[in-house]
Order: sequence, then C-alpha cells, then structure tokens
Amino acid sequence: MTDRVVYNLSPNDKVKRNRVAHSWMRDTSVAKLQGGERHVGRRVGTVVRGIRIPIVRRGDAIDEMVVQGVMEAAEEEGFLIRDRDVVGITESVVARAQGNYATVDAIAADVKGRFGSGTLGVVFPILSRNRYAILLKGIARGAEHLVLQLSYPSDEVGNQLFDPDLLDAYGIDPWADRLSEDQFRQSFGDTVHPFTGIDYVAYYRSLVEVEGAGCTILFSNHPETILEHTKSVLTCDIHTRVRTRQRLLAAGAETVYGLDDILSSSVDGSGYHPEYGLLGSNKATEETVKLFPRDCQQVVDRVQQLFGEKTGKTVEAMIYGDGAFKDPVGKIWELADPVVCPACTCGLVGTPNEVKIKYLADNQFAGLAGRELQEAITGQIRTKKACLTGAMEAQGTTPRWLTDLIGSLCDLTSGSGDKGTPVVHIQGYFDSFAEE
Repeated sequence: MTDRVVYNLSPNDKVKRNRVAHSWMRDTSVAKLQGGERHVGRRVGTVVRGIRIPIVRRGDAIDEMVVQGVMEAAEEEGFLIRDRDVVGITESVVARAQGNYATVDAIAADVKGRFGSGTLGVVFPILSRNRYAILLKGIARGAEHLVLQLSYPSDEVGNQLFDPDLLDAYGIDPWADRLSEDQFRQSFGDTVHPFTGIDYVAYYRSLVEVEGAGCTILFSNHPETILEHTKSVLTCDIHTRVRTRQRLLAAGAETVYGLDDILSSSVDGSGYHPEYGLLGSNKATEETVKLFPRDCQQVVDRVQQLFGEKTGKTVEAMIYGDGAFKDPVGKIWELADPVVCPACTCGLVGTPNEVKIKYLADNQFAGLAGRELQEAITGQIRTKKACLTGAMEAQGTTPRWLTDLIGSLCDLTSGSGDKGTPVVHIQGYFDSFAEE
C-alpha cells in the first residue's frame, strides 16, 4: 500500500486544495517497446525546491528559520521530509544573521596597519562592482599610492577586459608582454564590459583617486612585475593566491599579504573571518561589506539536529556560496567565493560513486533490450564496487566533490536576484536507477 499523509488545510487557505503527498510512487507500469516489455519503476528522481523564508536580519536564529521554512513548505506543497534529503542555505543569509559586516574604514585601517604608508602594489583583483570595487575603496583609503596590476585579457574568474581575439590582431602575447595603461589604451581603446557596460580600467582608477591616493595601472600576468614598482604587495586573487604569494616572496617582495589576511580579525569591533578575511565578501552599502559567514559548521549541525528532533529523519545540511560553473557566452567562471561550501554535515563528504548507464547499455549489455536490459543495469548498479575510481563503467561521471556539485545546483536554483529563495530543499539526490 502506498504511504501517504494528508495535511489539513484551513478553509481560508488561498490555494483552496487538498493535497495528498505520496512517499514515492511505487506503482509500476509496463511500456511496449520494439525490444519487448520494459518494467518502469517510479518516474521521478531528484527534485529541487527553492524555499522562501522571511527576510533575515542580524540576530535572527537562522537555523530555526531554515527548518521552519522547509517544514512549512512541505505542509503547503504536500511533500514529506525523508532521510538523506539535503537542505542548502546560502552563505549570505548566514552572514546576515551573524551581523558579519565591516566598514570601508575598517578595511583601510587594517591595510594601513599591515603595510604602513607609501606605495602599495595590488595584484590580480577581479573585475566586479559587487565583489571588489568597495574593497578597492578601502585599500586606497589606507594607502598613499596604489600600483594596480590587472591580469589580461580577463581576470581570474573569466571577466574579460576585451575580446581575446584582439591579442592576435595586435600581436600581443599576454604571457610575455607587460603593458602600461597608455600602451593598453593604444591597442584596445576604451574597453567596455559587454554585460555590465563598465570600463573597469577607468572605473578602478576613479575609485582610487576619489580616495585621495595616486594610481598607476599596469597589465601583466606575472605577479613579479609589480616588484618593479614596490616591494609591498597585496594579492587579491582568490584560488591562485597561495602560489602568487610564494612567487612574490621568492622574487624579493618584502611585505606580502592577501585579501584573506585583511580583516582576519576584528578591527574596532568590525566583522571578520579568521580564515578568509575579505575573500567571499559582497557589497552591502557604499561604505560597508558583508563578509563570508563564520562558524558555519555549528549552523549545519544544528539544522540537522532540529530536523531530527522534529521529523525523526536524518537530513543533510550545507551552506553554499557561488556555484562552480562557467558561462559559455560571457566566459565567466562563477566561483568568486573562496569555496563553494564552507560547511556541511558528514553525509555530504566525498565524491559520487556512480556507473555510467549509457556506457553499460552500449557495451556490456549491448545485446539486451526491454525488461532484460533494465534488470541487467539495475543489477550492475546494486552490486557496484564501493570505489569505482579508474573503472571503465564509471568513465564520464563527474569527478567532483559532492558539495561542489550540490552547491552549484543550489546556487542555480536560488539565483542571485529577487527569487527570494535562499534555502534549497533537495530530495532524491542520492537515488539511483535501481531505486524502486
């Protein structure tokens, strides 16, 4: 008999319906195919839902808000909470609840305290009004002169300064040639980003000069170039930051810090992040930034605990930032946060261990069809090895961490605009074709 639960709704319920939620559709059907009959189990695999919760403010109990939001959505929409469901929480609402904010003045004070006065080199900042522009204001406010070194033709996460085909037209090798701002303009002119409409070279210069600092802009993909101008360097790259620092120190830099060092501790009561500093921050206002959330493991563990207390089910929880994917048109690699997932419950640790169904169908079981083919593949899935690394039947499956895969799914679901769904509920992610 099919398990089900009926939710009693108020007569004033705006949707005016009775919803019956089935634990899973276990009924089967038989489809006629050219190769014979095929047994069909339940039709639905992974289901992803964006969950709306109230606007989060500083001091809110984000763990309780998340659990309540998912459970109210379950009652309204008629679905059950099950073991191994996944609940993703965007990092933004966690940081908001924590009040993890800092001012431009706090950034300036930390920069000045670490580097002192004089000329400061800034290497490999990304091109972003939301992610970096306000940080540049704080950095410039804490220095007398900035030497801003941009990578080209794009930044670390794929934002292009100009069409890379122009490199060939002008005979410029980005791995050999170093350009001054004048040389850059002579070749590429006014470079307006196709999506934002911003000339980031002019924009960044204006931000520095408004703060009263001098500004020199140069273009090079070698961090050592900056040392021709100053021995004090702030590295602003995200995922290559460790190697950049090592190269600078090996080349004779005297003082090197990264964005992960700035506001790694509180300055005059500001927010901070002990591991990532300013990495993962976003613009909040013209004078404040929201930092990456702290103490994330406590949040996901508490969310899992609350679901267990209220439903008796083991729900996995994670906090996610940017997903890890690349836009094929704009060439932007989405991951501007230091990690996709700063914390997760233990059931989300590891990588997928899956066989490739189409490989099995085209190879081991190429001579089978219909029910016989389905049963053979189902049997292969049920008896697969605990570790399929290197196995031919696993070729083509995605070799990534579960948290990166699921975090990307969450990010695409919640979006970054006005959807209002900072919580994502995922069901059936760990199911396979063999599940009934």
